[in-house]
Amino acid sequence: MKFLHAADIHLDSPLAGLAARGDLPADLLRDVTRRAFARLVDLAIAEDVAFLVIAGDLYDGDWKDFSTGLFFAEQMRRLNRPCFLLRGNHDARSVITRALTPPPNLREFSSRRCDSFELPELGIVLHGHSFPNRAVPEDLSEGYCAPTRGLLNIGVLHTSAEDPGEHETYAPCRVGALQLKGYDYWALGHIHARRVLCERPWVVFPGNIQGRHARETGAKGCSLVTVEDRRVVAVEHRTVDVLRWAAVEVDAEGADTASLHDRIAAGVQAALAGTEDRPVLARVTLSGTTPLHGALVSDRAQIAAECRAAALAAGGALWVEAVKLRTRPPRQEEDAAMAPLRAAFAAGLGDPATAQALLDEFLALRRRLPAAAQAGLDLPADAAGLAALAEEAWQVAAGAIAAEDGG
Repeated sequence: MKFLHAADIHLDSPLAGLAARGDLPADLLRDVTRRAFARLVDLAIAEDVAFLVIAGDLYDGDWKDFSTGLFFAEQMRRLNRPCFLLRGNHDARSVITRALTPPPNLREFSSRRCDSFELPELGIVLHGHSFPNRAVPEDLSEGYCAPTRGLLNIGVLHTSAEDPGEHETYAPCRVGALQLKGYDYWALGHIHARRVLCERPWVVFPGNIQGRHARETGAKGCSLVTVEDRRVVAVEHRTVDVLRWAAVEVDAEGADTASLHDRIAAGVQAALAGTEDRPVLARVTLSGTTPLHGALVSDRAQIAAECRAAALAAGGALWVEAVKLRTRPPRQEEDAAMAPLRAAFAAGLGDPATAQALLDEFLALRRRLPAAAQAGLDLPADAAGLAALAEEAWQVAAGAIAAEDGG
């Protein structure tokens, strides 16, 4: 017997900031989360699983219209087997205001208490507690039901677990406490990267099924769980994403134009390798000391075009989401004319009050954006991030000044 464990579908979530890009094919971005979810259902049918578990955040927030719910209902009709749904922080009861009559094969965990669903014919029981509200600061797992003797117990939980702070904290819990609960498998959600926190018992974040911004790189999908004699014997990651994100790191140290193009081509080929023929959106970062620094700063579109040309030459579908420059001009070039100005630049940012004011402005800017755009925004949130951005800002300013002087 097999079942699928998925989480963080974020159905109809947009790819932040890309809809207005005229250089990206329209069909590349269209309905990516819907297409990934349809692939999830295809996988469930192909593997003939007994049921599907969704551990929170099926929806990205309140429906814009009823088409979101109608799409989900159609996929449940295709699934034609039980689906156990837990609500997370994005689709908590208080967040979703629209509703349709639930599909007959959908079983939703209560948001008032721990709920249990028994499948005696399979020897399985599932326990879960949906989020009543978006913000849940308490450990919900503490109130989960005692394991049912003689059955394989699955705990379904949306939680930040012991995450060090990369994700917002919701329903935090300790892995050790989950182990002591006596369940056989913990189906977790909320963390978008696949993580296996424990194997005795299995405590698994499957990750989200579709990357939505540049920090969600790599293969995305779900966990296929095999059960024999009421015991979990295998947990396999299966990919269902339709578009893949990649980070292309290019070392420009000492490069001239020809060698830089060769390095870009190598980076693009590496990004395309192992993508299972998915199209790729790549964030390209160039770093190192190079005499090409000024030219790179003045024309980032050229680098984006070189990446696209390299992808075409490699026979793959890769588009550039953004180009980040971490390059520097050779020190001797900068020191002669720029040292006083650099010192003044650094002194201005070195004032703690100025630095805090900038961080406050970045935070205010982030809060004015939609949630999906916030997730993909590359703005500093602390002193270390501000220092890194300051270095990049200086390089942009120095390159522009050098280019102006040269003109």
